[in-house]
Amino acid sequence: MNKIDGRDLDLNLLRVFVTIAEAGSVTAAAQRLYLTQSAVSAALKRLTVAVGTPLFARSGRGLVLTARGQRLRDATRPHLEALVAAALSPAVFDPRASERTMRIGLSDASEGWLLPPLLRAMAKEAPRMRLIVLEVHFRSVAMALSTQSLDLAVTVADDLPAGTERRRLFAGNFVCLFDPRHARLRGKLTKKRYFQHDHVVVSYNGDLRGIVEDLLGMQRRVRISVPTFHAVGPVVEGTSLLATVPTMIARQITAVRPALRMTALPFALGSDTGVELIWRSALEDDEAVRFVRQWIVRIAEAAGLEGAGR
Repeated sequence: MNKIDGRDLDLNLLRVFVTIAEAGSVTAAAQRLYLTQSAVSAALKRLTVAVGTPLFARSGRGLVLTARGQRLRDATRPHLEALVAAALSPAVFDPRASERTMRIGLSDASEGWLLPPLLRAMAKEAPRMRLIVLEVHFRSVAMALSTQSLDLAVTVADDLPAGTERRRLFAGNFVCLFDPRHARLRGKLTKKRYFQHDHVVVSYNGDLRGIVEDLLGMQRRVRISVPTFHAVGPVVEGTSLLATVPTMIARQITAVRPALRMTALPFALGSDTGVELIWRSALEDDEAVRFVRQWIVRIAEAAGLEGAGR
């Protein structure tokens, strides 16, 4: 048996015992505890049986502690006071002193715009906190949250397990990324020309299907499938391949590869693919998790991303 079980000792009996010791009688203790006298007497009897020796002796109309009772009171009272203080005192979170390690799930599409400013903010506001970043996407985030391996996540998500909170960060609009030196689109991109071109797709399943195949049910001429958006820029540059990527990813790629261009898709994908901030409901009042959540929202807003913070 675990030592904390203590022969099935109800720890609430110790609270009753300390109150009787302070009040000097069962009647007075019952009034303080808002219990009946018989309930307090029964609790004292149960504790006496568990301890195996009397804890009080009669003294006139009141009770006085035996030697065993005095030792139990002296050992118990400070712990009860600490437990009450722990239960009733609000948690005090100091980000500058916190040594918390946060586990954040990120899609590869979110790493570029989020991690650098988040690290700068934490270096200033919470220099002793640390991050563990795990890769998640819309197919894996639910499992990662349900197994409690994450404190929070930033990704696109569909159905999520019960006990999950979510907040929209921005809309997940898509554009077509291309190299105009090789993929000569000749003006406005039409649906016909889009499907005549070869494509690079990002597939988390390791197949030739991407968001267009999933949402439109139309198969593109896929020349190459890659597992993350990090490979899209190098693959597109210098080729005639088209890539359908989130607008924020296209902006990041064109910032470091200025020869590439992006243009509007010739069709609507017909799905709300917004990027969300997601966390477990059990961590709603966790001040450290709330601190990081608030910074993620601020960074999304500062990035000027469409719909940020809504």
